[in-house]
Amino acid sequence: MTPIAPVDADTRRAVKPVICYPTETLPKPNMTLYEAARSDLKKVADVVVPARDAAYIRVPKGHFLRIVSIEGPQVGDLNLFSNEDLAERFYSGKTRALHGTHVTTGDQLWSCFPFMRPMATIVADTLGWYGIDEFGGSVHDVIGTRCDPYTGRLLKGHDYHHCCHSNLIRSMSDACGLSVIEAEVLVHDVLNVFMCTGFTRDTGQYFMKASPVRPGDYLEMFAEIDLLAVLSACPGGDCSSEHSSDHAQCHPLLMEVYKPLDGALEGWSSPPMNPYDRTHGR
Repeated sequence: MTPIAPVDADTRRAVKPVICYPTETLPKPNMTLYEAARSDLKKVADVVVPARDAAYIRVPKGHFLRIVSIEGPQVGDLNLFSNEDLAERFYSGKTRALHGTHVTTGDQLWSCFPFMRPMATIVADTLGWYGIDEFGGSVHDVIGTRCDPYTGRLLKGHDYHHCCHSNLIRSMSDACGLSVIEAEVLVHDVLNVFMCTGFTRDTGQYFMKASPVRPGDYLEMFAEIDLLAVLSACPGGDCSSEHSSDHAQCHPLLMEVYKPLDGALEGWSSPPMNPYDRTHGR
């Protein structure tokens, strides 16, 4: 049965939206300090993320993590954990609520409850020029989840083991000495690095399109706490047509860790856990 619009339907649709979480009082990162610290960095670690696979790297607080396109257009699915407590992990939904569907320089990546503090601050984005295109698409999204074998099984009827969910599980297993069953419950919704996505205007469906990323492009973030970063080089390549398959052309990605000069972060301190008292009204 097709619902009948009320006589005041146009009036209801014309109600102006209200931002759910105004961020005027949100503590702002000291971007001037971070930019000054970036002027003289020393690379202290790196790892190549193979195509259609994942890799991990540990990033001490006060260091910078740079994710780099090195061979061809490629998107990556990023999980972040506190290196001190794996229960604290990236919260894409709250990051989206505070900063929007896509993130760029100046935005922060927030951890889950009950910690809820900035894990990392984005300090450089060579794709920051892209903005929002005519389709509503933009880059570095926190709206998608990650390609996974369960959805693939539902839609295609067969198993595929090199989707981002499974890639992240294997890498977490290696990083922390966990079984794949133990690692799976820790893997969470991602930051889709370099991925160009949005929602269709007519049906509201999540879409992807060819990423504008090219070799040499990078996304760089400052580690506000000690981090374990796990990155999958998506089997969709640049996500111009499909993912979770062996058909797309795929490329590796690079994760690099940089240390600033001693004293370059004078006045900075790692953010404490959220101060809410956790009594929940009891």
